[in-house]
Amino acid sequence: MADISNERGRKSAKPNRLWRELKKAPPTAWFGMTVIVFYVFMAVLGPFLTPYGESEIVASQFEPWGWNYWLGTDNLGRDMLTRLIYGARNTIGIAFLTTCLAFVIGVVTGLMASTLGGWVDQALARMVDILMAIPQLIFALMILTITGTSVPVLIVVIAVLDSTRVFRLARAVSMNIVVLDYVEAARLRGEGTWWIITREVLPNSLPPLVAEFGLRFCFVFLFISALSFLGLGIQPPTADWGSMVRDNAILISFGDITPLIPAAAIALLTVGVNFVVDWFLHKTSGIRDDK
Repeated sequence: MADISNERGRKSAKPNRLWRELKKAPPTAWFGMTVIVFYVFMAVLGPFLTPYGESEIVASQFEPWGWNYWLGTDNLGRDMLTRLIYGARNTIGIAFLTTCLAFVIGVVTGLMASTLGGWVDQALARMVDILMAIPQLIFALMILTITGTSVPVLIVVIAVLDSTRVFRLARAVSMNIVVLDYVEAARLRGEGTWWIITREVLPNSLPPLVAEFGLRFCFVFLFISALSFLGLGIQPPTADWGSMVRDNAILISFGDITPLIPAAAIALLTVGVNFVVDWFLHKTSGIRDDK
């Protein structure tokens, strides 16, 4: 009975400890978390609240702002607010999946390279050096021009290119861990390579990798928006913030700020994620705040 009560006490203490840490977060971190929660809410539930369909033509092109169309209409007569909300689901969802795949590839190969060492480390490191030597945007444009621009292809191509940055970080962080005593003790016990990676190296590499995940998400998010702006990202009629800026850019010549709204949505999410990442890095660095 005592063990059960202690286990319950530990489980209840975790949310309390998390809440205490959140209460001590600076205003910038709270701002970032608020932005992220709002964007996630709009991505998940927003399409159910919009009055029109994602590709539905509801009026003539470039209708001004009004009660029927709060942000006007685009170059084809589609409701801009509806497209903006659907764009949150598409752009953020694809960027998140791409970042997850990039981290699976980069972290696994990076930890394997540092743990196994030798020719495995050298072969993986040289392959990554070759990929990083080619400008990422030019390489992505070349590959997408050849393979097509479907969503699965877009995710795989960007994830492979971005995994090189994750590989470098994972390898550099884990290089300092694989030489420590507890890793050597695990090897002497006869533990396998995968056990050492998942039980010893990965848990001690998590803080910088989690922070890098937030930064990589921002880079991937901006990269997909840039490709869509150039016409090789998320393809129409799927709503995407980068293509929305391109399709309505002509309005800027007439003093209309409508094309800047998708750009502002991109910038706001990027700033919010960076605020949270900065706070997380500060918390995991062990630096104490001056009172």
